[in-house]
Amino acid sequence: MAPSVKALFDLTGRKAVVVGAGSGLGQAGALALAEFGAEVVVADLNTAGAEETVRQITAAGGTGRTLALDVTSTDAVNAAAAEHADAEVLVITPGYNARKRLVNTTDDDFDKVIDINLKGTYRLMRAFGDSMAERGGGSIITFASFRALVVEPGQGLYAAAKAGVVQLTKTMATELGTRGVRVNALLPGAFETPLTQQIKADPDWWSAYEQKSPLRRWGQPHEIGGAIVFLASDASSFVTGSAMLVDGGWMANDGRFEPKV
Repeated sequence: MAPSVKALFDLTGRKAVVVGAGSGLGQAGALALAEFGAEVVVADLNTAGAEETVRQITAAGGTGRTLALDVTSTDAVNAAAAEHADAEVLVITPGYNARKRLVNTTDDDFDKVIDINLKGTYRLMRAFGDSMAERGGGSIITFASFRALVVEPGQGLYAAAKAGVVQLTKTMATELGTRGVRVNALLPGAFETPLTQQIKADPDWWSAYEQKSPLRRWGQPHEIGGAIVFLASDASSFVTGSAMLVDGGWMANDGRFEPKV
């Protein structure tokens, strides 16, 4: 007899480490995982934001604790993985964007974008993936972006880094699959988060994004929660190596003109 589908989403008794959970999509993911029963380690360089996320988790009856973490430090990431070697779920959300045309970028811009988005993800996948494989199971959820697939002027460094995240995700999925570890990437579209405040400050830019999606609006952080819970839980037990768009239909829509037919 097949198990209850509803029960497959239950995360009671599982530890989830959510990196970048002090704000934005990471915070939304932490809250969602806690709601489904996970014990959530709220990891962020922004300790005040992490503490606020834990406050919201506990206020809702969940269990959470903070972890100060700099994803650009290999030593810090390895220490976190050792401290939480029993984690069954890892969610990697930190992102940084230097919105400049390539000819105007610097080596420092390149290094920072790659170090946070790509190498930070690599450090975390490597450290936690190893301990999950040793135990024989786990779910790693990376955050790429729809920019891994399509770009606009000024998004080149970020797009390249996020495309790399997709490939690292596929690689680790293939390498650790036989040891019970599933690895999947989420590709968010236009979400209203601290990372997109520069776009929000420009009404034309903001409106153009709003009109591109078939839903004609920006995504709100809580709308990523369901996808994270799905990939973290046994509901996605046969899903690995995937790159899942959560983009309001952006990539399905030409967006240039809506003919009267």
